[in-house]
Amino acid sequence: MTEILFVHGALVRDGAWWWRRAGDLIEQRTGVVSRAIELPSCGEGALPGGAGLAEDAAALTAALDRVDDAVVVGHSYGGTVIAEGADHPAARRLVLISSYLPDAGQAQGELLAGEQDPVTVAPADDGTGHLTGLTPSTFAERFLQDVPDEHMRAAAWERVTSQGLAAFATPLTRAAWQERDSTYLVCTEDASTSVDLQRFHAARATRSFDLPTGHHPFLSRPDLVADRLVEVLAAERFC
Repeated sequence: MTEILFVHGALVRDGAWWWRRAGDLIEQRTGVVSRAIELPSCGEGALPGGAGLAEDAAALTAALDRVDDAVVVGHSYGGTVIAEGADHPAARRLVLISSYLPDAGQAQGELLAGEQDPVTVAPADDGTGHLTGLTPSTFAERFLQDVPDEHMRAAAWERVTSQGLAAFATPLTRAAWQERDSTYLVCTEDASTSVDLQRFHAARATRSFDLPTGHHPFLSRPDLVADRLVEVLAAERFC
């Protein structure tokens, strides 16, 4: 049976919280269950600074070992994790949300080098980095401007965390997306990842669709995300 595996973005924790609204809608409509991958580089099951991209990719691969087949959904940095960790027979289809389809040899930091206003990460002595220059208000303006629920915005801020710097500096050893069907969701109102950068990576996917949302559509418009995932699941079942 197909499952959905969700890989969250950088510098946050608790992927299940971010994903569950879209995941619940998909399960109600299709019966397909979802789960979120815990990323060691974000301190999920690992010591601060003790993990990076390699460990995150290994966590995804381990989850794929436990399923028959999966649609793997990556948000933002999650697409880099997928490129490294989804070279697996169970990873049947990929969905990227405001994300990346990087080449082998690239690192996450390199992917953002051309952005006019990239997120900045300050290093700490323990090998981690944390977001700089953001407050709860400016974080909401940049990442959650189309999320009207103030409690949800506050809960999202509570889940911002430091992350192992190796997640940003480690070059990829593979590009799993090159061998798999992929769907890219371009978030056209994203105030963080530029639409130009999104479209560059979307052009590498099998197909792409625009969503009129900010950086986290699974919070602001989980219905739109669910619609596209249901279409992907239908293609998987009848291909």
